[in-house]
Amino acid sequence: MKALDELTFDNRFARLGDAFSTHVLPEPLDAPRLVVASTAAMALLDLDPAVAETPVFAELFGGHTLWAEAEPRAMVYSGHQFGGYTPQLGDGRGLLLGEAYNEAGEHWDLHLKGAGMTPYSRMGDGRAVLRSSIREFLASEALHALGIPSSRALCVIGSDTPVWREKQERGAMVLRMAHSHIRFGHFEYFYYTKKPEQQALLAEHVLNLHYPECREQPEPYLAMFREIVERNAELIAKWQAYGFCHGVMNTDNMSILGITFDFGPFAFLDDFDAHFICNHSDHEGRYSFSNQVPIGQWNLSALAQALTPFISVDALKEALGLYLPLYQANYLDLMRRRLGLTTAEDDDQKLVERLLQLMQNSGVDYTLFFRRLGDESAALAVTRLRDDFVDLAGFDAWAEQYKARVVRDGEYSQEQRRERMHAVNPLYILRNYLAQNAIIAAESGDYSEVRRLHEVLSKPFEEQAGMEQYAQRPPDWGKHLEISCSS
Repeated sequence: MKALDELTFDNRFARLGDAFSTHVLPEPLDAPRLVVASTAAMALLDLDPAVAETPVFAELFGGHTLWAEAEPRAMVYSGHQFGGYTPQLGDGRGLLLGEAYNEAGEHWDLHLKGAGMTPYSRMGDGRAVLRSSIREFLASEALHALGIPSSRALCVIGSDTPVWREKQERGAMVLRMAHSHIRFGHFEYFYYTKKPEQQALLAEHVLNLHYPECREQPEPYLAMFREIVERNAELIAKWQAYGFCHGVMNTDNMSILGITFDFGPFAFLDDFDAHFICNHSDHEGRYSFSNQVPIGQWNLSALAQALTPFISVDALKEALGLYLPLYQANYLDLMRRRLGLTTAEDDDQKLVERLLQLMQNSGVDYTLFFRRLGDESAALAVTRLRDDFVDLAGFDAWAEQYKARVVRDGEYSQEQRRERMHAVNPLYILRNYLAQNAIIAAESGDYSEVRRLHEVLSKPFEEQAGMEQYAQRPPDWGKHLEISCSS
């Protein structure tokens, strides 16, 4: 295991030059201190977990000091925000400190969010507050534990630095990690500013470093775009299957790697609601839960437009046509597994849709229903779950179809059924009220709840002794928390 000063850097994005980013130093936080760290994320850098408790750890990720090899850069990009194009965005409060690589040769961007003003801050102060930093940390690591591709979070550093939002809060920084922080908006920026040389350089950079296998195809850029389409179809299928709402699916928040990225007012569904809007600022519901699928395709179309200098329009349209079928196949496969099914039948889609409609009409807890469905045999489980539904006749009809479908699926012991279903149906998810409880404690200086919640969420499928309170339906107040982009 390594100490902090033993990290090795290879700053490949910085070498693209000043057209792509601007050199900026982080603004230090006052009295930086560790709030929480992820030992799993630290392991990606071969770091000894013990270094998180050292003063230099908080100083590094609180903006007070840097590695000599780090080259902090604020990246420039643009993007479609809520459907409208914004010509220039960029890292307004974030800095790509550098790219560290581990002993396995994997490169990881170290991206510090809340690091102060940059040339792209516009009217902002470049800061992040403690509550949003905690939420992003918990979500990144919780998504990863669920098997949903995501950026990672190494740590949150708190401080005494005052930051004004709706009220005075304390500033914080979260250290985010990904193999790349390049977004759809990077390509849009160089396309719409008519900078073909820089756009070609960016395309080569992404192709060579992140999609090298596409070099072997007759049309490498087209092969890369197809792979991006496939990754996003699979990603959003997992969001929908596990009830995750991103909240701000602007093209500048879409990763070129097809990972969950740059989310702020996210939420997991409590009661199933296909029309749920998790972002208080999303007045039109553009990024509602049910809209995430078509918005994913819309965003890929925006990326396709930016790639027209490299790929024919007909080829781009053909590749975009893969998105919905791939999404549907991935989603249905996940939902079959959540229902404990190991084979495929033509009517499985209808079985899933009918269940979700019944859950919608009855306000059934999305996560707990699937978890409890695997606790017992299908017949006993549906009997116990029946009381959660208002339309009893409708549920009974569905239950009969489900039990017959389970019989046709094959003979399995209850132990096998339970093991298989509990491996894909989490007991613990990051409910908004759990995050809020942890934030309230942290804002008073008590970080124990943030750390405890992080530990619970790192093993979402395993029943953990003494942690029953994290697997309960939320109280009424917890279902109505308003989360906005303000951070």
